[in-house]
Order: sequence, then structure tokens, then C-alpha cells
Amino acid sequence: MLREAIGASPSSAKRHIIHFRTKSAYGRFLSAFENANELFPVKTVIQPMKIIHAISCSLQAGHPALRHPSIRYVEEDIPIRVHSSHARYLRQPASLRQAGPSIPWGVRQIKAPEAWKETRGSRIRIGVIDTGIDYMHPDLRGRISRGVNLLNRLLLPADDNGHGTHISGTIAASNQESGLVGVAPNAVIHPVKAFDHNGSAYVSDIVLGIDWCVRNRMHIINMSFGMKNRSKSLHEAVRNAYKQGIVVVASSGNEGKNAAIDYPARFTQAISVGATAAHKKIAPFSNRGRSIDIYAPGDKIKSTWLNRKYMELSGTSMATSHVSGVIALMLTIRPGLTPAEIKTLLQKTSNPVVGLKSRSGVKAGEVDAVRALRHLMNDMRSRS
Repeated sequence: MLREAIGASPSSAKRHIIHFRTKSAYGRFLSAFENANELFPVKTVIQPMKIIHAISCSLQAGHPALRHPSIRYVEEDIPIRVHSSHARYLRQPASLRQAGPSIPWGVRQIKAPEAWKETRGSRIRIGVIDTGIDYMHPDLRGRISRGVNLLNRLLLPADDNGHGTHISGTIAASNQESGLVGVAPNAVIHPVKAFDHNGSAYVSDIVLGIDWCVRNRMHIINMSFGMKNRSKSLHEAVRNAYKQGIVVVASSGNEGKNAAIDYPARFTQAISVGATAAHKKIAPFSNRGRSIDIYAPGDKIKSTWLNRKYMELSGTSMATSHVSGVIALMLTIRPGLTPAEIKTLLQKTSNPVVGLKSRSGVKAGEVDAVRALRHLMNDMRSRS
């Protein structure tokens, strides 16, 4: 009966995520579905999501099969968008005027260049779930490893929007001769294309992206996107990544709200990031308050763009990529750090920000790469 409810035409059905009670129930359904539809590849009708023992599909609402005892719950597959540049802070094409490497103001602000004396983030794997990456950009050459295109698995995760390339450049650009240098210029970017050219995706795409990152043993997942509605499916995927020791870093949103932040940043298993402007001031567009775990530069951030170009963007997306880069530096010093330890250490070594009414009860400040690394190295010395 469940098979009858699945695969309805888009006009009469919405995308949903069906969660099975057990791993075995999930496996039995997939086998039965495949046998019943042997003339058609399963993935043309349903999308299996092993990490949460669920499938996504178009579904007839209210079908009696959805009350089957093997089904734990069903929820709508919600659309989700990248946190693009805030409307009042339109993107600006940028150029590099000087000869030699250019270090953007945000990378300098968090003292990454001083931290490079100790580490540049070598061999740290960062899954960037976004719009893909520009494989031809000279500043990203040598920094890109295997990724996946979830929209078309036969294609490379090439960027057709720009957002993913911008995020990746802030994390790990490494053109020491004539281009930009990111926070962790020896880290490795694994592009996970879940968003289309408009910067749109569904929760199921993100879950599949997290699944890929877990199976391919990423150290960090950068998630510069968000939505207002809570998704149990997304939370379950984030929780599973967290249990595997993967650090999930997520942007808080660009509405300038004082109390609420977007999902997935709102999940306690993620590190939620707010944006600062110059002089450690909270950027006007950034969500803020007790829900933020750490702040980082996010205003007028210059980074890599499509067609070997550069772009200046503002948003908590840009702040998140700075934090992912700092975590990469930390993990080269202490590979065994847990996500919880990293969150605590980032807060403990942060600098106070301007714009919070009170620091009482607020642990978040602006990230400081040098203080974080110094704390780690002092701790290691005291233990030896």
C-alpha cells in the first residue's frame, strides 16, 4: 500500500520524508520497492537516506499506508536556501590591486596570518554543503578534493551560483603569488553541491550531503544556509554527524534578530555563527543574542567567485567560513578534539564584541585564531 502512495504527480503531491522505525524496516521497504519496480531505477521515484533510515518522495497526503506500524513519522521535505548577501548589502565585484598575496580584512582580523607560524590546516577535510565550487579558480588550485553533485551525480559539483566558491575561498584559498589567501590555506575542500543555481535546495538534499560527509570522513561540515522551520530529519542527520565527531558549523541568519536564529544553526549540536563588521561590532544584519556560539567577520568580505573573479559579500554565511577555517587550524594541533570541546574553546578564547546589550550569560565573542591555538598548545605542554 505504501508503494501506491509514492510517486504521485507533483501537481497532486508534495515532497515528503518518510522515517522508518528501524534499520531493518527501512531495508525491507527498499528491497520490496525495488522488486516491485524492477523496470525502473529506484532513485527516479524515491531518494533513500541511509543516515536517518528514511526516504524522500512525492506523496499523496492522507494516504492510509502512512499509518503503517513500520513508519515512525512523516514530515514535509521543506525548501531551504543559502544565506545570500543581505539585501541592504548588495554584492560588489572586487579586484585585487596589489602584487603578491592578498589577505582579506576578515582573515587578518581573526589573526589567522599569525597562526600560520604554527599551522596552515594541512590534511583537514572540510565538506562545504553549498552550490558547488569553481574548479578553474587559480586561488583554489590544489585545495579541492573529491566531492559530489547531489543534483546530478554524473556531473562534478561545479558552481553555477557563486556562493559555494566564495565560502570555499575564505576557508582555504591559497594563491601565495597573486591571489587571495584564506584562513586555513592548506586545508582540503570537498564540495558537496546540494543547492541549485538559485541557491535553493530541499532538506532531503542537505541530509544526503551530511550523509556523504559522514561516509567520507570529513572533519568539518560548513553549512552557510538556513530556514525558519525546524526539521526533525535535518536534526537527526546533524546529530548523527556530531556523534561521529564531525564539527558542524552553521550560519545564524541575516535578519538582525536579537533572540531567534535559523536552523540548522539553532541545533545544539551545531556551532552557530553571527557576523561582525569592523572594530568588532556586530554587523547590523546579523542575528545575535544567547543563541549565537561565536562571531566572525561577515561584512564586506572579499573572496573567490565564478570565472576566476572575486566578489565582496556580506552575511553570516561569510562569518561561518572564517570559523570553519579556524577550526581546521585547531584540528591540526589537536586532531582528537570533539565538537563540544571545540565550541567551548572557541568561546573561551574569543574577544568581546560591540553591540550586545550585556555580556552576562552571553558566551560568544569574536573568534581569535591565535588565542585558540595558544590555549591548545599551552594545554598540551601542561599535560606532557
